[in-house]
Amino acid sequence: MSTLEGKRVVVLGGSSGVGFGVAKAAAQEGAQVIIGSSQKKRVDEAVSQLPTGAEGHVIDLFDTAAIQALFGKLGAFDHLVYTAGEGFLAGASDQSDTGTKKRFDIRFWGAFFSAKYGAPNIRPGGSIVYTSGTVGRRPRPGWALGTASTNAIEGLARGLAIDLAPIRVNVVCLGAVVTPLWDSLPESARKQLFENTAKTLPVRHIAEADEVASAYTYLMKQTFSTGETIVVDGGGVFV
Repeated sequence: MSTLEGKRVVVLGGSSGVGFGVAKAAAQEGAQVIIGSSQKKRVDEAVSQLPTGAEGHVIDLFDTAAIQALFGKLGAFDHLVYTAGEGFLAGASDQSDTGTKKRFDIRFWGAFFSAKYGAPNIRPGGSIVYTSGTVGRRPRPGWALGTASTNAIEGLARGLAIDLAPIRVNVVCLGAVVTPLWDSLPESARKQLFENTAKTLPVRHIAEADEVASAYTYLMKQTFSTGETIVVDGGGVFV
């Protein structure tokens, strides 16, 4: 396996949750981390908690021109990680048409255009790592959009693994992780959901962001996998 020492790692969605966990993990292994997210306050707070040399950029991942502009100024780097997304906590019929489309756009089209405009900057031996979820394997009532978007990302990764070769393109498929994506639920409901879910998992707990981040660093360093999806879900797809 290669190393992240001295590599430049771009994490879009890197100011909180899983993305920030990945940024911290990459930095701990010696990478220079560049994070991008939509809220300046969160970006500044995240950069302040990362080692010297980390960069933060405010980026609207709904805006294709903004994505192109960001990669136009970043220069060469080694790995691109995409963790950005909004939660699909309600059925499609309970969401506005605009809100429904935006949720899919940031998860899929943001990922696609980040690869389109970021790939030319990726150095030899580099990679792209996307994020999907186990709802694509075990759909739940009201989660049709989440199921569609996660399966779309995994299909995109397989296609880009061919189109962008020899750049490696892989996916981390996550189960339940404690992140701000769940903050739209009332605290009591969120706590109850986590407790109930933990009881069903073979590992008997819900993941923290730092706990799953090593799957991303593994795919960055592992030089012989492409078009693959690693499931990191505490055994949730089995129960």
